[in-house]
Amino acid sequence: MRFLNKRALVTGGASGIGRAVVERFIAEGAAVAIADLEGEAARTFTDALRARGARVVAVVGDVSRIEDAERMVAEAVAFLGGLDILINNAGIETVGSVTTARDDEWERQIAVNLHGVYRMSRFAIPELIRAGGGAIVNVASIGGLVAVREFSAYGASKAAVIQLTRSMAADYAEYGIRVNCVCPGPVDTPLLERACRRVCGERSPHEVRQMYADLTLLKRIAQPEEIARCIAFLASDEASYVTGAVLVADGGFTAQ
Repeated sequence: MRFLNKRALVTGGASGIGRAVVERFIAEGAAVAIADLEGEAARTFTDALRARGARVVAVVGDVSRIEDAERMVAEAVAFLGGLDILINNAGIETVGSVTTARDDEWERQIAVNLHGVYRMSRFAIPELIRAGGGAIVNVASIGGLVAVREFSAYGASKAAVIQLTRSMAADYAEYGIRVNCVCPGPVDTPLLERACRRVCGERSPHEVRQMYADLTLLKRIAQPEEIARCIAFLASDEASYVTGAVLVADGGFTAQ
């Protein structure tokens, strides 16, 4: 198993891509801390995993708040006995252009999607150094690579995550820490469902989902498990010579 005796912290780990990552890591031998703002969901998921024999803990908080980020990393390290892997997956979506989005929506988008990555990494990296190195995988989006109408704040936040990934890779390579980024296309998650409902207008959410699917070469929306496999590869020793990379997993959306 690729992650036998590895200790991982996954943000946004109670649902969507994060949940699939947690399942993958545990199946491959890791001990996992599930960080999520939704405490009840995180604890329920943790209880179910423990019933299957997994070594897992829920750490509840808001990645955009520096005090929460520091506490969640500390709680994860206390339970796991150290840290080898950080998956910065937590994220939200805001619909609107620079003239239609509200200031509070813009600020919240940047706070969670960008500041959350920075703050969780800020406290996790010293733990990875103590462990003798490790891996960080940041979850960005194809929205950080190409323009999508009415997603200005979301796109800006994810583009920043891509560049932050490269900067972190340069800054911490000497400590044996690899930092990479995954850019998913449309994925069947609660986040996509909320986005579909917010942009549907006169169209049904089903029609909007089909629109996203039709924009890919594969003509379908990804399942969370498919993105989790990409993240697991980058976090594993199989990617030992990969750092500062941006892995696009979008069904061919950006290839056209």
